[in-house]
Amino acid sequence: MTPRDASEPNGSRWSDLDRPPLNITALRRGLVHEGGLWSEVDVVQRTGSTNSDLVARAAEGRAAEGAVLVAEEQTAGRGRLDRQWTAPPRSGLFFSVLLTPSEVPVERWGWLPLLTGVAVATGLSRAAGVDTALKWPNDLLVTVRGEERKAGGILAERAGDGGVVIGVGINVTLKEDELPVPTAGSLGLAGAVSTDRDPLLRGVLRSLEEWYGKWRAAGGDAGVSGLQEAYAAGCATLGREVRAELPGDRAVVGEAVAVDGDGRLVLATGEGVQEPVGAGDIVHLRPAGG
Repeated sequence: MTPRDASEPNGSRWSDLDRPPLNITALRRGLVHEGGLWSEVDVVQRTGSTNSDLVARAAEGRAAEGAVLVAEEQTAGRGRLDRQWTAPPRSGLFFSVLLTPSEVPVERWGWLPLLTGVAVATGLSRAAGVDTALKWPNDLLVTVRGEERKAGGILAERAGDGGVVIGVGINVTLKEDELPVPTAGSLGLAGAVSTDRDPLLRGVLRSLEEWYGKWRAAGGDAGVSGLQEAYAAGCATLGREVRAELPGDRAVVGEAVAVDGDGRLVLATGEGVQEPVGAGDIVHLRPAGG
């Protein structure tokens, strides 16, 4: 073991025995195979943002579809609206993937973050035994002591003309005193049966490969592929009174009644209007059914 380094806040980078490093050899063996989606898996110890790094690799022609970049620690991870996402080393899963859905019309690519949410929730349910829910458009929620908390997020960015890089951040072993905000959570705090990041990552990526394959085979049609139904079934936003904070300092309050064929959240407002929301921050105002 590396000698303890007093200059590092937690001693050496291997000092936390509850947070072992990912096994890159096992990950590659389990994920990269002939005819599969995942073409390469790289793990870096530390980087600013896996999304930024993979977008740059794609722009330089150094990454093909199915490239996966994982970081043990992100120092400048980003959520939507350039919000910062930071966590202790090896306390979560921080990774990005490159997808090039050339046979899918570009106007349907907006489903990719929602597809990723369904895939992540499905994979974590199987591998961690944690019930997860999706907050439209891109948050992963878990329940900690009866409270809904955010344990993960998804960020999609265009990579050149033909690609999309999708970044995923999931809090796995964060303890209460390590949470960035009181409304955050982790799989561990939600009672996960396993917080071993290797099988969790394999489970999420296999689920993503499965859902991406269905969606692509359907030409990106979320209805035909079953994606629209699956997203609605797992979406904690539907059935709730919400406030949509929209670009241009506009806000709409209403009940979230559907996710339409374009992946937009449909709000039924007090004026009797159904308004589709394609982008914006959503605030849950009351529990579902409350």
